[in-house]
Amino acid sequence: MSRVAEHVDAFNQAVATGDWDGFAGRFAADASMTFAGVPVGPFHGRAAIAAAYREDPPTDTMTVLDVRTYDGTDSARFRWTDGGTGTMELTWTPDGAVQALTVRFDPGA
Repeated sequence: MSRVAEHVDAFNQAVATGDWDGFAGRFAADASMTFAGVPVGPFHGRAAIAAAYREDPPTDTMTVLDVRTYDGTDSARFRWTDGGTGTMELTWTPDGAVQALTVRFDPGA
């Protein structure tokens, strides 16, 4: 299983269980999470990322459609279970934690 698939599986599990602190443990202590084109974030640091998910938790799971890797960044197309698509770009620390996550939602998604 790819690291993107593992990340999305962990996200989907957190949606089901509400364990956002456990999910945030996948991020580096100094990680960043940015949402492009929507008025949310950015969030800096694992604690801020966990708090963001706890305070406004997603209720929909996602499926990875395609993953491409370039210059050490994984770019993953995804689809929400309830509809809508977007792209996640993830960079990783050498030990496999998420260093940066940028999410872009497709127009009309």
